[in-house]
Amino acid sequence: MSTSSPSADPAPPPPGGVLWTLAGDIRGLLMLPAALTLQVAHPAVGAGVDEHSVFRTDPWGRGERSLRSLQLWVYGGEAAAEEGRRLRRLHATIRGTDTRGRGYHALTPANYAWVHATGFPVFHHAYRYLVRPVTEAQERRLYAEWLRVGRILGLRDRDMPATIEEFWPYYRKVLADEIEATAVVRELVATDSPVPPPDRGPLPLRLLLRALWPVLLPPLARFRRFLTIGLMPPDAREAIGLEWTEDQERALRRLGLVVRAVVPALPERLRYLPLAREARREHRARQRRLSRATRPAR
Repeated sequence: MSTSSPSADPAPPPPGGVLWTLAGDIRGLLMLPAALTLQVAHPAVGAGVDEHSVFRTDPWGRGERSLRSLQLWVYGGEAAAEEGRRLRRLHATIRGTDTRGRGYHALTPANYAWVHATGFPVFHHAYRYLVRPVTEAQERRLYAEWLRVGRILGLRDRDMPATIEEFWPYYRKVLADEIEATAVVRELVATDSPVPPPDRGPLPLRLLLRALWPVLLPPLARFRRFLTIGLMPPDAREAIGLEWTEDQERALRRLGLVVRAVVPALPERLRYLPLAREARREHRARQRRLSRATRPAR
């Protein structure tokens, strides 16, 4: 696969945009399980993850790598496009047969675009619980920024709907024609799937977690299921066949009230993930330098 020259590389979303604020905020971590589950509800994507991913044997490492990759798309600057090329190289050999007996390739535009597309409806839905309902202007801006990230990942303009008006019919058609409760979906929402304890961090902490893991895992698994289903758009939830009760909805709204009150009050070092913090710090420094350079001399 050929790579573009740096001057031709697509640019990440701009500082100050919706994604600039959202992607690095710790509230984004709560949205990721729903987005991942909606991705793998597509038979081709689910089969690819089932057969080629290490999410069962190294869930924490895979999660860490995926999170860093996502941060680079938005905050990576010149490194964003190279991360997109790396992902395409990584997926170039992923192929097989899905649950409907159809051959698939990870980089087939319909499959690759769906993986990227799922983040938009999940973030759009979850934002109203964890931040605030998006305005029409924010919705359009978020989608435009989502398309910019798609170009970083190597998607062509024709691979994704060009406007928000075109996106929702596309999304609903995939839900109607393709989405199902794949084996990976069932694992991701199960509360009894075996998950090893975290293997990152200081040795004493890892040893403590290993000792307490049989006690910690069941409530963590239930909370993961609750967030995964609750922060998934209702039409996607219905297409997969995931149940959601009125009591659960009320609990999610209560959780949202707490999150909306607590997270904005946190200092930046706690509210934003490391790459986002560094990018925000560098952006402020550039703005100060620009301000000094353009200030009239006395």
